[in-house]
Amino acid sequence: MDYLVFGLAIAVALGFGVGMYFALRPESVEDDEAIQGDEQAAIVDHGSGRSGVLERFKAGLARTSQALGLAAVFGGGRVDDALFEALEEALITGDVGVRTTSALLAELKERARGQDIQDPAALKAELVTLLSQRISRFDSALNPAPAQGPLVILVVGVNGAGKTTTIGKLAHSFRQQGRSVLVAAGDTFRAGAIEQLAIWAERSGAEIVRGEEGGDPAAVMFNALKAAQAKGCDVVLCDTAGRLQAKKPLMEELGKVTRVIGKACPGAPHEVLLVLDGTMGQNAISQARTFGEVTGVTGVALTKLDGTARGGVVIAIMDELSMPVKFIGVGEGIEDLRPFDGQAFVEALIG
Repeated sequence: MDYLVFGLAIAVALGFGVGMYFALRPESVEDDEAIQGDEQAAIVDHGSGRSGVLERFKAGLARTSQALGLAAVFGGGRVDDALFEALEEALITGDVGVRTTSALLAELKERARGQDIQDPAALKAELVTLLSQRISRFDSALNPAPAQGPLVILVVGVNGAGKTTTIGKLAHSFRQQGRSVLVAAGDTFRAGAIEQLAIWAERSGAEIVRGEEGGDPAAVMFNALKAAQAKGCDVVLCDTAGRLQAKKPLMEELGKVTRVIGKACPGAPHEVLLVLDGTMGQNAISQARTFGEVTGVTGVALTKLDGTARGGVVIAIMDELSMPVKFIGVGEGIEDLRPFDGQAFVEALIG
């Protein structure tokens, strides 16, 4: 009798366990698939519709928008000196820069007088218009590919700005467009840089040409471009050692790399993309100025904007240096390096 009771107990326990396994496991798998599906849908929406782009910019620039606090600035009942003083403080706090802020306020005051603007909401709309006009002067699209040969993009910037990650995300974006990509691992100076870039190349389905650690980066570039030409690659992304702009020998080496690229592929590089850390704020201006002198920067990729309240530096870079911002990083995901959309940026920033 004891054996019978013991056997029945085991059978019930096994039956319950098996039942729970099959009852719960499929639901868990379906939930995971549903989550993945939602994430994929969100990625598609962010990349295709303008409303999706705007929402992504709003999320990525939330900290800057909150720090500006323009809702409070324009929340009063009238347009007066106190409002303009509060606006000046807010823009400078958001790293729009003193020079650009002063110019904006002067023009905004002139419009307020000329149009007899008394409503803060109307003044806010004029600010949006002014900012949009300043940004729209620049073409934020990548330079077009040449009629023959690959589009060559030289990526420069200091260590820690997010240069390797930016190259990986660009490679992914080009591969999503159906274009063949080759990555030139020209950062032979920093330990582990080549391996990190190789991981990104594998993830994105790009090819990679590398040299030895401590080797000549210009030789890597030359070999990579010749390989890309032989294979008919569409895009070549050229990595470089992260340099501090104060280190003259390293900057001179960067100039040499640029010249070698031009010899290997006449007309290249077609794009010189400077990667800047958005958390640096106004300190990024001096970096941009120096790199522009050495390499002829054609555009900026500003990273880590989702983690800073200094997103106004985008406006300062474009206004003070006449450099177009071509990409902004608004998150850590592989899809979060976004082509710059000036109108969406201003709307997200001002709120």
